[in-house]
Amino acid sequence: MKSPLPKVLHRVGGRTMLDRVLGMLERAGIEDLVVVVGFGRAAVEAELAATHPRARIAIQEEQLGTGHAVRCALPLLSGGADAVGIFSGDTPLLRPATVRELAAEHRRRGAAATLLTAELEDPTGYGRVLRGPDGLVTRIVEQKDASPEELRVREINAGAYVYDLPALRESLVRLRDDNAQGEYYLTDTIGLLGAEGRPLAAVVAAGSAFEVLGVNTVEQLLQAEVVLHERQQESA
Repeated sequence: MKSPLPKVLHRVGGRTMLDRVLGMLERAGIEDLVVVVGFGRAAVEAELAATHPRARIAIQEEQLGTGHAVRCALPLLSGGADAVGIFSGDTPLLRPATVRELAAEHRRRGAAATLLTAELEDPTGYGRVLRGPDGLVTRIVEQKDASPEELRVREINAGAYVYDLPALRESLVRLRDDNAQGEYYLTDTIGLLGAEGRPLAAVVAAGSAFEVLGVNTVEQLLQAEVVLHERQQESA
């Protein structure tokens, strides 16, 4: 982002991306929020205190990957929960209706995990969603670990999931870091569950591909600003 500011604290439409994502989840009916904080901890905690004081904070002392981040959050999850949603703090355009659809499909299918996907003309930078001959999701491969054939897949992982909580716990402890980035990928839990024959489900984002835009660069931040402005104009 070419900035010392933590990525999720960059603003889109006058609000931080973190505030937008958490506000969207609340509008979707999710009130039990746990935020994993690592880099820029003090600044992120200050933002949460100002905008979402009820959110609980899990500390990721070392940034060892998305799977490790979720491990850090597990002790804070509600003891009565049977499912958990996992969302990225850099997707400010995700809509509450999409989250509700993801949760509904998870319940309908009785899935161990349900993920949000999208079809992109240019999937560069995103993990690819791989499906078997029957059309069902089998695993996710990150771009840096993908073969040339896998890189031609245009269906991408949007970084939004609903998991059966026991299945999530079981698969997280089995993660390994033998990959291109030396990290514990949350996405590998999908392959682990699929290899066990556990049911997996997917929801393909029905709206604009911009809805699942993950902001990783200044250019993408500006793009998100434009899309948000167009949405506001359409609803005016």
